[in-house]
Amino acid sequence: MPRLFWKFFAITWLTLAASVAALVMMLNFFQTLPYAPKLERQKREIVLDLTKNQLAQNGEDAAQRFVRTSESTLPLGLTISKIAQADACSDRSVSDARSVLKDGICYRISIAQQSSSLFDRFAPLLLGAAILISSALSAAALARYLIRPVANLREGLSALAHGRFDVRIGNKMKVWRKDEVSALAHDFDATAGRLQELQDAQQRLFHDVSHELRSPLSRLQAVVGVLRQSPAKLNAMLERIDREVERLDSLVGEVLTLARLTVRSSLPLKTQTLDIIELLNEILADAAFEAQAREVAITANVDGTFLADVEGELIYRALENVIRNAVKYTAVRSRISVVCETAGDVLKVCVVDQGPGVRREELERIFQPFSRGEDAVPRGGYGLGLAIARQAVERHGGQVVASLPQAGGLAIMLAIPRRPTAYGPSDDRA
Repeated sequence: MPRLFWKFFAITWLTLAASVAALVMMLNFFQTLPYAPKLERQKREIVLDLTKNQLAQNGEDAAQRFVRTSESTLPLGLTISKIAQADACSDRSVSDARSVLKDGICYRISIAQQSSSLFDRFAPLLLGAAILISSALSAAALARYLIRPVANLREGLSALAHGRFDVRIGNKMKVWRKDEVSALAHDFDATAGRLQELQDAQQRLFHDVSHELRSPLSRLQAVVGVLRQSPAKLNAMLERIDREVERLDSLVGEVLTLARLTVRSSLPLKTQTLDIIELLNEILADAAFEAQAREVAITANVDGTFLADVEGELIYRALENVIRNAVKYTAVRSRISVVCETAGDVLKVCVVDQGPGVRREELERIFQPFSRGEDAVPRGGYGLGLAIARQAVERHGGQVVASLPQAGGLAIMLAIPRRPTAYGPSDDRA
């Protein structure tokens, strides 16, 4: 048993034992609860006094009748005898006998001696032992009830310290236990689950980053091999090297952005008041210029103003990634629709493209780092844009969801609150 158990046990045991002992002493002192021997002694004295009064007032015959009646209902060995020497008679009473002088005759009223049993003799000791045993059992049960979940929590924390994030202690709580300790155990399970989720995401991220870095590095190695064989091709290969370095720089930049969002998820935002619609119009102007290369038109229904307290860089990256993603994956000579609407203190921006879309079961997976739809055509991205957009908006208490329009393509909706909320994003993603 842990040391804390014995501390709880000793304190509770001594408290219970002292309380019960003090209660018994008070009851005995005020004669509120007399012991059985004392009750027996009082009963015998009452019978003796009643017989004495009966003999003194009504004579020997009445007293004998009383004795017979008393013995038939309460046998105590009550007898009445005469003493030869009347002058030796006195009214002094002892515990088991009375003397009465009636009509010149001395009568002695006595009760058979009471045999004391071992129980009567050791009654105080038995009472003390009962107090100690019962208080010990109660203290042990209470200490176990309090310490058992603490021991489970300690084991769970030890497992977390050793990197075992799959440990759970909520199932070790009793089903009927609905208190703060049980709530703490379930909070521990939620924390362990979140740590396990982050660990899995980190491992996936390491795997995906290494996989994505391998492709441009392999091409750079191929370029180096060509240059070693044909140094005359240096000018032609420099352009290829520039492209690969640019891709590496873009990948590292997006990975760093995603890492900063993850690391700073528990830190307060550095907010400033910005007009989100004005920011969106700037992004749309740049995107429209890029979209001309693929003959893509952007129709925007973006009017008015929406002042919000946001971290500008994060919101800019979120809006830019969603819109540039739509420009990248929409069909050639197609149209992208951008619509804004205000619902209370929330700005909803819906971006709809006319690309191949994704499968319905992939609507959540595309927000994971390095994830694309299985039918998506690679267009130079790394699958980090939507992941960054969701984390950036969720840091402000908003949400980003994907849906499939009936006309085809993919629709991304960003809900940006006017002020960051302390409760995080809603889990109701539809």
